[in-house]
Amino acid sequence: MDQTVRKISAEDINPRHDWGRALPVLGTMGVDFEERVDYRRLHNYRLSRARAALEKSDLGALLLFDDNNTRYVTSTKIGEWARDKLSRWTLLTRGSADPILWDFGSAAVHHKLYSPWLKPENCRAGLVGLRGTVHPDFGLMRRHAQEIASLLKEAGVADMPVGVDLIEPPMMFELERAGIKVKDGQQVMLEAREIKSADEIALLNRAAAMVDGAYDLINEKLRPGVRENDIVAEVNKFLYTHGSDDVEAVNAISGERCNPHPHNFTDRMIRPGDQAFFDILQSFMGYRTCYYRTFNVVRATDSQRDAYKKAREWLDNAMARIKPGASTAHIAEAFPKAGEFGFPDEMAAFGLQFAHGLGLALHERPIISRVVSMDHPTEIKEGMVFAIETYCPATDGYSGARIEEEVVVTDKGCKVISLFPAEDLPISAKY
Repeated sequence: MDQTVRKISAEDINPRHDWGRALPVLGTMGVDFEERVDYRRLHNYRLSRARAALEKSDLGALLLFDDNNTRYVTSTKIGEWARDKLSRWTLLTRGSADPILWDFGSAAVHHKLYSPWLKPENCRAGLVGLRGTVHPDFGLMRRHAQEIASLLKEAGVADMPVGVDLIEPPMMFELERAGIKVKDGQQVMLEAREIKSADEIALLNRAAAMVDGAYDLINEKLRPGVRENDIVAEVNKFLYTHGSDDVEAVNAISGERCNPHPHNFTDRMIRPGDQAFFDILQSFMGYRTCYYRTFNVVRATDSQRDAYKKAREWLDNAMARIKPGASTAHIAEAFPKAGEFGFPDEMAAFGLQFAHGLGLALHERPIISRVVSMDHPTEIKEGMVFAIETYCPATDGYSGARIEEEVVVTDKGCKVISLFPAEDLPISAKY
């Protein structure tokens, strides 16, 4: 393994923020007449952020099985089917500029041909068992654990702990048998990923723009006789047609299912007077959205309008507190307490008055909630991107309003990138 040490420069981890300009939503094609997302610059930024976070830690290396972390440090991706198989992983050692990637069979050969930013010898085929379907007794995990131990020795970090993000228990046992001390590596990678570069923000903005369009489609299709799953199917088609690489979920909740919020969709048929809300979770080039909107169908009652107004006020009050240096506790204080909207405690209400970072994962830093933020506040930083959401049940006992905005933290406050109108309750199919 090449042990050439490359010092991380300020330019490597420069996020290149320019808050004086509008956030771009550029086309997806490569062109010669304007600068768009620079993917090699993006790769260098992400890898440099991960290396800098590793250098700050007490770890000798990071061993990453989380598909998002592997994409972050290697800029590689195979099918979404691989996300939960723990079938590809990456080793990043302290002081080394180049990650080593083990991938599924021929994918490793493909990377050697089409991913020139990785050293060909660092693209290796590997298999640890596909979530136990290849029994640990067959020795694959033992073989890879011994290989990793050898690489750590070559890198001069064999005596230091290794940070792991996700792992199968038998693989962890094999690492320990090979003399490797395993520690939590998730926090190191979350620290690396919390500040988004201009390229990452452009991708997040593009992903949000796709959902803007999906909500226009929902507004057109939402009418009596349509089912929740019909809307989900139409949104999936729209997003994949427009370049999504993963529609993680489309929550579609209507009528009496709005209260309490079930976080799913069914084949329920939409009826006149229904309140209905949707959450669209998808990604463009890996960068995620989480973006709720509420509609009424044909008409709305005073109770439904009041629920929407309260949800909007809670959201706006919390968003007004977002700026660099602000405390997550200060933002969470703007959310209503659980008892104020019908829940017995904050844990039961978790995720309803809430904010969470967005990036290659749906949940990154910061997390803002009365469950954790009041006792363990953290700092809002320039360059964070997160979704902030509120929910208000209606006094009729079954309707409910849910609104969510995606925001980029700028030098002075925040910019909203979820632009489908939500200031007032929209009415679809208004006859």
